[in-house]
Amino acid sequence: MSEILDTKLMHPRDQIAMIIGRIYKRGMTTTSGGNISVIDDNGDIWITPTSVDKGSLRPSDIMCVRRDGTITGRHKPSSEFPFHRAIYEMRHDLKAIIHAHPPALVSFSIVHEIPNTNIISQAKFICGPIGYATYELPGSHLLGERIAAEFKKGFKAIIMENHGTGLGGVDLVDAFQRFETLEFCARTILFGKTIGDPKFLTDEQIEDYEAHMPEMLPEMKDVDYPSDEREKRAEICKIVHRACDQGLMISSYGTVSIRWRNNDFLITPTNVPRWDLQIGDIVQIKDGLREPGKIPSRATWLHQEIYRQNPGINSIILTQSPYLMAFGVTHSLLDVRTIPESWIFLQDIPSLPFGIHKLGRKEIPELLAAGNQAVIIQNDAVLITGDKLLQTFDRLEVAEFSAKSLVLAKPIGQLLPIKDHQVEELRSVFLKK
Repeated sequence: MSEILDTKLMHPRDQIAMIIGRIYKRGMTTTSGGNISVIDDNGDIWITPTSVDKGSLRPSDIMCVRRDGTITGRHKPSSEFPFHRAIYEMRHDLKAIIHAHPPALVSFSIVHEIPNTNIISQAKFICGPIGYATYELPGSHLLGERIAAEFKKGFKAIIMENHGTGLGGVDLVDAFQRFETLEFCARTILFGKTIGDPKFLTDEQIEDYEAHMPEMLPEMKDVDYPSDEREKRAEICKIVHRACDQGLMISSYGTVSIRWRNNDFLITPTNVPRWDLQIGDIVQIKDGLREPGKIPSRATWLHQEIYRQNPGINSIILTQSPYLMAFGVTHSLLDVRTIPESWIFLQDIPSLPFGIHKLGRKEIPELLAAGNQAVIIQNDAVLITGDKLLQTFDRLEVAEFSAKSLVLAKPIGQLLPIKDHQVEELRSVFLKK
């Protein structure tokens, strides 16, 4: 399971070791590639060492370059330290920097392009405008100056020509969320181009989406935490962390809920990075009221309507995973009739136009009531439902694996799903009432 510590209270060396571990495990850097730094209140810069395995980096491996230039630690600081220092000197609002070579963003750097973050709903606000630094020798002071000059323009993320990416944040969690979201955008665009023509949202669509989300539920006065409620909190956290570990959810997007009693339910909060979700962050929704002092997911109203209109649904996952979103951003049909197991688990997956806030309180609940297990909302998310939360997560995995198989198959030939009479045979054998 992922870490559930309060990262803001962690020492910089612990934060860096944790985040570089996440980046490595998710295949977004190599054993020798990438570097991370944090500048503390004293002006000391904590940074990953050079020539130390990123897959097994420990807090004791992290180096410190003091404000006076003194170096503390048992290794050498990253060779890219000059550009970290240059950025901090230019941008006093940035307290953490990530540089890495994630495959999709490197692809964009090789063709000298910047990924359009309007490919998914939240990325424009998470990433901000993206800068571009032309090529210079890695580790050189000239590279540091070139990158710092881009950050001086106000960017928090840049593409480094034929190199990779550099991102900053008000803290390391903020920087990682921006890094992960930008790489996700790049992957979604690349996977989408394999199967079709990615469609981008306009600024007006995104602004309208942000401006018209339903109002927050009022607070309840008193709240109880019986044992069965606490058990469901732990279950949600476990699944969210598992989804993050497996690349089925990213820091900046993802909602999980479980029906508790009748139409009351528990749901993940908003503005909490999904990797760092803790049991105490989960929000109880009871009698149409929210747990006091907490802000539930902005999709709470949708979950509420689904539970109210579908008594057989007891858990919901709303997330962004790269291969499913490739279909979501190209507005292409995800035909899960590729192998029998996929169709048995999921049946057909309808696609709805962008804008949960405009779909109202009928379209999605009615599709689910008609027997659909999942729905793709274009340029936004995939919504999966089920009885037990583990079953819902399994359906998400099957859907993502099916989407991945289709994306990988596209370059080698025509996609040939099983035939209609074979689907009816599956229906008669496996979906008997």
